[in-house]
Amino acid sequence: MATPEHPDAQCLEVRLDPAHLAPVLLTLLDELRTTMFCVKDAQGRYVTVNPTFVRRAGRTSRRDVLGRRAEDLFVPDLAERYAEQDARVLAGTELRHELELIRALGPGEAAAATWHLTTKLPVRDGEGRVVGVVSVSQDLGEQRDAATFPAVARVIDHIAAHVADPPSAADLAAIAGTSTTALSRRLRRVTGLSTTQLVLRTRIDAAARLLATTATPIADIAHATGFYDQAAFSRQFARLAGETPAQFRRRERRTAPTD
Repeated sequence: MATPEHPDAQCLEVRLDPAHLAPVLLTLLDELRTTMFCVKDAQGRYVTVNPTFVRRAGRTSRRDVLGRRAEDLFVPDLAERYAEQDARVLAGTELRHELELIRALGPGEAAAATWHLTTKLPVRDGEGRVVGVVSVSQDLGEQRDAATFPAVARVIDHIAAHVADPPSAADLAAIAGTSTTALSRRLRRVTGLSTTQLVLRTRIDAAARLLATTATPIADIAHATGFYDQAAFSRQFARLAGETPAQFRRRERRTAPTD
């Protein structure tokens, strides 16, 4: 006996076309409050951004961002770093979980440097050619409190107390009472960073505080934060902070409040 067709049978057979996802995904990305999202074309121009990107770029609307390039929105050295990343992605490389600072041009809240983890992937057309870059940058300042994870808190405290002699991953794992792999997983859950990234960020943050608040020579700051010499420190600081230690110190002194 023939079975009557279910009234919803045709609906159940409808397949979801991935192309239909684009508008709703863009709407969903607009809801991210601590993650910057953008798409750039092959010339480095922003073609899509979410409101968090607009705010962190120091602008008030998408119109102020779309069609611009990184050098129009962010401090020069950092903008150059972003452009170098884009060039690698446009060549087909996937960039995942890059620790970096983001700082917009101009005064105000957006000009404050904030740590992010950035992932960039190539955008390909129907023929497989790379035609752009899609990027997400997660603000690490919004992670959960490490105090809720006692072993991880001990590790973080130990790193902060030993910036002059950076501990190894094995040393930190022993403090946490776990393996290096397990510790790295825990640190990523709590801070968004791998063990190596967390150690480096802590050292750079300590150096930045010394540069901003003391007159200690840069060579001494390099030694105090565990770098081999001033040249190595300057290269690493500039790579992450977007300016040399000397430039950072001059800028901090210019913007420091006066009594």
